[in-house]
Formats: sequence, C-alpha cells, structure tokens
Amino acid sequence: MGQKVHPIGFRVGITEGWRSRWFAPKAAYAEFLIEDQVIRRFVDERLNRQPPFAGLARVEIERTRDEVRVQLHTARPGLVIGPKGSEVDKLKESLEDLTDRKITLNIAEIKVPDGDAKLIAEAIAEQLKKRGSFRRVMKTWMEAAMAAGAKGIKIMVAGRLGGSEMSRRNWMRDGRVPLQTLRADIDYARAEAGTTYGRIGVKVWIYKGDVLVDEKPEATDVYVSD
Repeated sequence: MGQKVHPIGFRVGITEGWRSRWFAPKAAYAEFLIEDQVIRRFVDERLNRQPPFAGLARVEIERTRDEVRVQLHTARPGLVIGPKGSEVDKLKESLEDLTDRKITLNIAEIKVPDGDAKLIAEAIAEQLKKRGSFRRVMKTWMEAAMAAGAKGIKIMVAGRLGGSEMSRRNWMRDGRVPLQTLRADIDYARAEAGTTYGRIGVKVWIYKGDVLVDEKPEATDVYVSD
C-alpha cells in the first residue's frame, strides 16, 4: 500500500508556517482547537458556499490574551470588505457572537488566483457539479496554472466520474511535482463536488519552485478591521 503524507503538514516548520498560531494551557487546548475549526467552517460557509462567493483560500488564526486575530486570504477582497467595510463588519459581529470573544479581521489579497490550489480545486468541483467533462475541466485548469507561473501541477479526481456505475480515479500532471523534496514549495488542497450520482473528490498539488527557510513570500494585507 502507498504511504502518503499531507504535503502541507510534512513541511510545517521548514518551508510552511502554522495556520493556527497560539499557545494554551492543557485545560484550554481542546476548547481553542474546536473553536478554530468552528471559525474556519463558519467563514468557509459564509464566503465560499453562498454569495458573494469571495474565493476564500486560507484562514489563519492567532490568539492573544484578549482577542482572536483571523486573517482571510481571498481572491476577491472587495466582496469580503463590502461598501465602506459594511460586509466585513457584519462578518466580524457574527464571529464575535459565535465565539463570545473579541475578533480582529485581517483581509489579504491573493495576487494570482490561478496559482492557488484551493481556488483551483473549488473551481473544478463547481464545474463537475454542472456536469462538465472531468478531463476537459482538469486540462483547462492545468493550463491556467502553468500559465500563471506554476512549475508543475497534478490534479486527481475520484468517484463516479461521468456518472459511471463504478467509482474510479483519474489524474493528470504537467511539469514537476516533487512531493518528497522538503524545500519544494507545494500548495495542496482538496474539495468535493456533490453531484446527483454521488460525491466526487478533487485533489490539487501545485509546485511553485524551491524555497529556503525565511524566503517564503507573504501575502499583502489590504484591510484590517477595527
């Protein structure tokens, strides 16, 4: 059997940082961990599963003694912020009601959406829901990622592809995707397409080149809530 490891978790502390950054005593650790998951699911449901469909790719959470800082990486920051910050204020209030803590929201723009694994996985899943041909959809997004500067991309879909009776797995790759090289900057994401004949899983790996410690680029912050 193949022994596989999550590409992001494999590189945490080497070329990847933690998506949640906080310290807690043993008694509060489980509470904070569950709260992080609740925040991520709520934000994903609010921004990715219903209008305005802001293209949310990643949520990072930091905690201090008095507040929770939530950084949203999105392809459409204007839709998250809204006119004069109205939408982000509503989101902030909803999160404060959900967690009963003071929340600070920081919105960061993803400069190259076609080079982000999460956005590509969600786009493929959305097109599969609309009965698009999985081979054509995969090829289209592979070409878009390579044109956006990726050095390699691999896409895998699994399930009742094309509505077939038996589930199967299909994958395509372009360029290099060195999953066992720790210095390789690998962006990885999963998504699910809920079709009428069952769920189809989508996995995307994008190789962006080799990085050394402390050389991974940071996203540019475009808005910070009060």
